[in-house]
Amino acid sequence: MNIFTVESRITIPTIGFLSILLLFLVSSIYAAEAPVSDGSPESINTRADYFRVDNNYEPPPGEALHHYTAGFAKILCSAVFVTGLDPKDAAANVGGFISPFDQRHHVTDIRVDRVREEVSLVLPDGVVRTARRYDNQGCVAHSMGSGDIEFEPSTVEPNLPPAHSTPWPAGDVLSQEAWPSGVDVEMAQRALDTGFGPPEARTLGLVVTYQGRILGERYSDEVDIHTPLESWSMTKSLTGTLMGVLIEQGEYELWQSAPIPEWQENSDDPRRDIRIGDIMRMSSGIMINAPSDPDYDTSTYADHFYLYTGGVNQYKYAASRPAEYPPDTIGRYRNTDPVLTNYLIRLAVEGRGEDYHSFPQRNLFDKLGIRNALIETDTYGNFLGQGLAFMSARDWARLGNLYLTDGVWNGERLLPEGYVEYASTTAPAWVTDGRPVYGGAFFWVDNDVGDDGIPPSFRMSGAGGQSTTIIPSHELVIVRIGKYTGASEGGAALRQMIPMLLDAVPAE
Repeated sequence: MNIFTVESRITIPTIGFLSILLLFLVSSIYAAEAPVSDGSPESINTRADYFRVDNNYEPPPGEALHHYTAGFAKILCSAVFVTGLDPKDAAANVGGFISPFDQRHHVTDIRVDRVREEVSLVLPDGVVRTARRYDNQGCVAHSMGSGDIEFEPSTVEPNLPPAHSTPWPAGDVLSQEAWPSGVDVEMAQRALDTGFGPPEARTLGLVVTYQGRILGERYSDEVDIHTPLESWSMTKSLTGTLMGVLIEQGEYELWQSAPIPEWQENSDDPRRDIRIGDIMRMSSGIMINAPSDPDYDTSTYADHFYLYTGGVNQYKYAASRPAEYPPDTIGRYRNTDPVLTNYLIRLAVEGRGEDYHSFPQRNLFDKLGIRNALIETDTYGNFLGQGLAFMSARDWARLGNLYLTDGVWNGERLLPEGYVEYASTTAPAWVTDGRPVYGGAFFWVDNDVGDDGIPPSFRMSGAGGQSTTIIPSHELVIVRIGKYTGASEGGAALRQMIPMLLDAVPAE
């Protein structure tokens, strides 16, 4: 079944014809009267106010500095013990998202324990925030006042042949065959030099594939083709992919109501109307405070960050947030949605008796030839799939190519038919918000050919300039990952590179 068409299909026995008809009529009238947004903050907020549900907002508990410092400890831990960067360089250049650089000077002492693989940060009030490496769960920020975790960490080995003797993409051996006619290899290499950027771009890895083959790649001296690199919100698209795998395996349907246990306790809970497909379009309507909101409240510590640093069961926290808007009406980029999707993933995997922490490796990474990936967790072992995956640039290219092949890999369908269309199609709630930039499965989309002449594309995108861009018309996948402080220069270099690549390879 093509899941992309299921959204409009009505299941009469489940809801009832009269209820559907009434819901359709009411929602049509309601939407027809809604203010029109032109994409400006004022019009976006006016439209949002029209739909807003009468629920109170409760900010996250705790002090912002304590949360920021927990994020700083995690960032340093991952930079040193996962990626292998120098601690001083990482403190100055890495991960400014959950630990703003202007908050780091409050730390009076930084302790990096290479034996325990632990980072401890001391604040003037005596509070110490720590993070430690735990096998395949990567670095975990401990809860306030704690030095341990609430789950048993695990080591998950890939079930793959040796990479050094296995052809790409299952391994590292690149094809020596001549490129097809029309591919200008020299121009492609010049494009890569441009895309890597100047030293100020602080690019760590850059990989370009054409028709699934590596056309070229560049790396900083600090990393190599296997180094797991921070991705931030590119991880959201990985989360969308893992949910797609579960849908293809029959565990869920894209347009079913999301079976979050906390939403089923009361029959009149409006969150029961939220569908899985709405959540992965950042259109759930769940209420939090997030920095990308047009009405972002800077007076409180944002839940968007707390879902990384809170030291609580983040799945339960996200599930406890109330509705702010009806689903599929307002587009808001909020971490609750990927966290809730990961909650559903855990429920399904453990519900069928499978080991949760090995699920990504066994059901996706082993299929694609990914050996060194990890997704970090909270203190309860929940994958923080909103932004804490670490994979090499080549591994992100492998994932991107899955979306160029309609979710089929080595003859096996990993994603449902129509899922790539769902991911690359602009979400309706974002269109009516006047911001047609977000699609499904947590992908950003650009379906208009602008002044730059770049054809329709969709991408995984993360803070600090991390991106995996998919251009179907030219069968290109472009991965760029770098240090946070190089985002501006790195982004400029990437924008210069893409037109050169488009000239270097023929359109299909």
